[in-house]
Amino acid sequence: MKKALLAAASVLALSVGAQAEVKMGVILGFTGPIESLTPDMAAGAELAMKEASDSGKFLGGETITPVRGDSTCVDAAAASAAAERLITSDNVVSIMGADCSGVTTAIANNVAIPNGVVMISPSATSPALSTIEDNGLFFRTAPSDARQGQVLADVVMEQGVKSIAITYTNNDYGKGLADSFAAAFQERGGTVTITAAHEDGKGDYSAEVGALAAAGGDALAVLGYVDQGGRGIMQNAIDTGAFEAFFLGDGMIGDSLLDISGLDAATVYGTAPGSESDAAAKFDEMAKAAGITGTGPYRGESYDAAALMILAMQKAGAADRGAIAGNVMDIANAPGEPIGPGELAKALELVAAGTDIDYQGATGVEFTDVGEALGSYKELTIDGGAWKTVTVR
Repeated sequence: MKKALLAAASVLALSVGAQAEVKMGVILGFTGPIESLTPDMAAGAELAMKEASDSGKFLGGETITPVRGDSTCVDAAAASAAAERLITSDNVVSIMGADCSGVTTAIANNVAIPNGVVMISPSATSPALSTIEDNGLFFRTAPSDARQGQVLADVVMEQGVKSIAITYTNNDYGKGLADSFAAAFQERGGTVTITAAHEDGKGDYSAEVGALAAAGGDALAVLGYVDQGGRGIMQNAIDTGAFEAFFLGDGMIGDSLLDISGLDAATVYGTAPGSESDAAAKFDEMAKAAGITGTGPYRGESYDAAALMILAMQKAGAADRGAIAGNVMDIANAPGEPIGPGELAKALELVAAGTDIDYQGATGVEFTDVGEALGSYKELTIDGGAWKTVTVR
């Protein structure tokens, strides 16, 4: 009986692998509070898919077709419905995404894990995702906010700020980062004057800013979204003179923030996953050549997420959902031939020949034992109307 089941599984794997077209899901918030960031994230993932397809070396010449779904970033029901469509109707073999932590958790628990589909998120950073019961199917190329909170606390302290007010978007991402940052800042001797959630989608944030200002503080930490409440909080705080210094989490780092009125008179620092490595520079060149012109975060992480799944399929010898998960860690971690961005043809050839590879990609991928990136962070500031990297931590 066991042999019969194995034989049936082999036939299924071969039948999927024999398709001329392999579909991969891309679920990101194309609408919602980070909608200005997600087009470039999707394009980063699709760049890896095109690179593999164009090489002619993926599973003997098969091609990869991306199929997009909208996570909305904030609506768990809509995100789950989008994932259900991709998995049951479009028959995608894996999912690059989702993006925001709450919808990522919902998709994983409600759709992907029950259907045995691998997800690799490029940007879901809630510490709670480190312990999700995922049956080995969930990975992320972004590091946990448990670390980002510590990095941001270091940045704030080094700027001489001794007391700070914190506002965060009222969801898993915002709460997780706020808790991590507040604990780290207090451990370093700082004072948190208030920690207050804000809701996205409001037209007026004067009440929230009034409460933050009343609590006092040398600066305001805004741990929200660049196209929603976080932006509204910052604009009102600048307009009213409530705060002059702002420290931002990764969800606020985007080019769309640069047109806030009065921003040039404010002091702004933030953190986001990234590096200034040769690999990161190579990816930026590739991205620009492909028409990806934004400077927002998670473009490289999206490329790497897609590349890992592609190479895991190559190692399995088939575009088989069940085989991807068991190969991701081997592809991502040493030992093996190092693989950088733009080297998928080489990697596919090596994997097909049975050679071990160590996929490092655009972001220096190295997974922990729970399948998430250790990662490095950029300290960023706004200078001359543009985001500038201060250092990498």
